[in-house]
Amino acid sequence: MTPTHSLALQPATDDDIPYLLALRKSTMQVHLQRAGAPLDDAHHLVRVRYHFDDALIVWLDGRPAGLFKHYRDTAGWRIVQIQIDPAFQGQGLGRRLLQGVLDQADSEGAPVTLSVLKGNPAQRLYESLGFTPVEETALELEMRYEPGAVRPAV
Repeated sequence: MTPTHSLALQPATDDDIPYLLALRKSTMQVHLQRAGAPLDDAHHLVRVRYHFDDALIVWLDGRPAGLFKHYRDTAGWRIVQIQIDPAFQGQGLGRRLLQGVLDQADSEGAPVTLSVLKGNPAQRLYESLGFTPVEETALELEMRYEPGAVRPAV
């Protein structure tokens, strides 16, 4: 993604729920299906509403491009969800969003944690940014970034 692309984050509202539900299905359905996780709208909506106050709609060049949900608590930063619309994937948008949080975490000396479904290609992005697996369940890897971790230049 070139710097000429205009990136903006806007807090999600209840009016965004239809968009967020469609986005979740388009970005997560294949990974959830492979993992044997529930695929019905009720389960999707639970995840859409989880930490909804921390949900930010990602806008790129004036178009909705995804969801970025993260928060800070006493343990550090937590990445809850990053979902990039398939039309915008592969342009470095997820990396750009994460790097902002990692820069903040480095300046605060705080770790960053996240979970990723096993087999989700996003795991490669997380590893390239310095996240390492710290726990594993049947469906997911819990990953952690330590402040000051070496992040390769891209």
